[in-house]
Amino acid sequence: MMATDFALTESANVLSPKDMLALPRPGAPLPNDIGDLAIVPITTHSFQDRKSHNSLSIVALGDGYTHDIPLPDGGDAFWLDSRTIAHVVTKDDTQSLYTIPVSTESPLSSFPSSHVGSFPISTASTFRYNPSAQRLMFSAYVYPDGLVETVKEQDTAYENRGDSGLVYDETFARHWDKWVGPKRKALIGVSLAKVDAKWVLGQTYVNVLKGTGLSSPVEPFGEAGDYDISKTHVIFTAKDPQLPRAMHTRQNIYLVPHDGNDLRQLTSGIQGATRSPVFSPSGDKVAWLELALDGYESDHAKVVIYDLNRDVRFTITEDWDRSPDSIIFSPSSTLIYATTGDHARIKIFAMAIPPTPPSNATQTTQPTALTFSGSISGFTPIPGGRATFALSSLTSPNEVYELSGLEATEQDLLAGRNADAKATLKRLTSFSSAGLQGKDLSPGKDFWFKGTAEGQDTHGYVITPPGFKRGVNGKWPAVMLIHGGPQGAWYDQWQIWCNPNVFASQGYVVVAINPTGSTSFGQKFTDGINKNWGGRPIQDLLMGWKYILQEYPEIDQNRTVAAGGSYGGYAINWIQGNPELGFGFKALVCNNGTFDTTYNGYATDELFFFNNEFGGRPWDPAALEASQKYNPAYTVAKWSTPQLTIHTSKDYRIPESDGIAAFHALQQLGVPSRLLIFTDENHLVINAGNSLKWHHEVFRWFNQFIGLS
Repeated sequence: MMATDFALTESANVLSPKDMLALPRPGAPLPNDIGDLAIVPITTHSFQDRKSHNSLSIVALGDGYTHDIPLPDGGDAFWLDSRTIAHVVTKDDTQSLYTIPVSTESPLSSFPSSHVGSFPISTASTFRYNPSAQRLMFSAYVYPDGLVETVKEQDTAYENRGDSGLVYDETFARHWDKWVGPKRKALIGVSLAKVDAKWVLGQTYVNVLKGTGLSSPVEPFGEAGDYDISKTHVIFTAKDPQLPRAMHTRQNIYLVPHDGNDLRQLTSGIQGATRSPVFSPSGDKVAWLELALDGYESDHAKVVIYDLNRDVRFTITEDWDRSPDSIIFSPSSTLIYATTGDHARIKIFAMAIPPTPPSNATQTTQPTALTFSGSISGFTPIPGGRATFALSSLTSPNEVYELSGLEATEQDLLAGRNADAKATLKRLTSFSSAGLQGKDLSPGKDFWFKGTAEGQDTHGYVITPPGFKRGVNGKWPAVMLIHGGPQGAWYDQWQIWCNPNVFASQGYVVVAINPTGSTSFGQKFTDGINKNWGGRPIQDLLMGWKYILQEYPEIDQNRTVAAGGSYGGYAINWIQGNPELGFGFKALVCNNGTFDTTYNGYATDELFFFNNEFGGRPWDPAALEASQKYNPAYTVAKWSTPQLTIHTSKDYRIPESDGIAAFHALQQLGVPSRLLIFTDENHLVINAGNSLKWHHEVFRWFNQFIGLS
């Protein structure tokens, strides 16, 4: 039986799960056009009323002064001009646009909002405004007729159709956490201008994708980064409409005028996925990130430049063994800034744009890192040789930072000189300082060991608990955390779902290894997991684990446990069925992990994923052999370690039947086991109350089998 008196450790110096979940969650800063202010959306959960509260923080760039605006109804916010914020609110199934004037007179302040107008739909999101064009773009769900004006009428008819049947003739049937319905995302434009000191929202809505068969942003995670807007055009990425969406990753880049006519495809049509399309400020170039292989969402991402005047497309990072997540032009249009994972950090790299070649070709540039720690998001250049962005780390959620001195960096890069360490980094905000005050957090220590990769070592982090001391041998329990993806990584980055410092604060030495398949260590290292799920990555985990046990005699080797989610959950099931590996864990936690790899090739939503990972469709001979070779379901006879299995009912990536099957196997074997199901969550546990329950059950499970002294 489970102990009923278990309680999580909570004290002034401990980051308990509740402490972590109650911290503010800032988004990335969005600066205004003149670069003196930025707005930051913030969500804070209250356990008193069990609600999440939204606000908008206006940050004075340079000095960091802030002014907070409560947003009781939530909504999206963006700039219309340097002193006017647009705020879109959904209430009673009506979506309305308001303006919030801002004053920089001391103190920084805002004025009451004013209603501008309402939209004919209630799903508008991912807004972008171009003041030169006086054009507002957003994404929204529309029916096959492509008209926003008919959506509400068709919604009513669909909801009252008299049955709940969903009929499919092609994939996707369901995606991420939703059954696919008759609507698709489209990009919608409408005029928005200031007339006689009053903002006026137009009444004519133009769906620039109407009649094309295209949908953008690309679901399920596509956001405003999937498109950009200039004075005259929209550039966007969309899945190739000629290919089955669940079986292919190919996304093309398209350029279209604001009126929706004369759509142009800029990509070759033989590439894989694309992302982060952007216009240059000069208007003569666009850029995007492009993967070569269709079907492989973690292939090498390369920076592609398209010269609109000369109709030439060229790649500039063919030889750079890193894959940016997003890109943006410098204000001068001469550099590209790339947000990029590198050695378990997410850094900013700058690179000069080479001259346009005479025809489609490959050019060479040398990316230079401008930051070296933490993980960056939302990098945006602003006037005066500066940029602003959010930066988090293992010890802090997002805070707003400013990077200055970029003009000198640009001059050096354009002249072919070394530009390292020329820019100056400054932190501007302290959103989480009060909540983290007095908390004994570990910044994490990098370690490198000889794994299975040829020619390079394998990386990991050790995060130690409060009060940890070297030389006190055999005192502390340890937990290995295994990341998902599998093409992901443990970064120097704040996390909500599985925060290493929360585990450390409960008294564990935390070991987080980046085995073969992890990102930010080169494409060959990432590709090494292909058709090898239970091979090299597991060996890397074992070799890294043994290395840590040798290097840290302070760990009590009789009190070690492991937890993993997604691919990490698969790894837990594989370790469970292969005790001869010798990890020695006394208890395991599998969160949304694959139980039967072969069956998952049929049941998952994105079929291309299995087909790439295992080398074909699940019945193809090579793929069948690879998936059966590393299939935890075939190892059940050897399962013996106590295991908590967690799964979520709305996970269509790894359906809940995998978690239920693992639990049923453990129960029939008589192995101590427990099943935790969240019926309202997807692949991730997002709700704060559910997350607190998740943490309680995980630590209670570990405590039952290894205890804490």
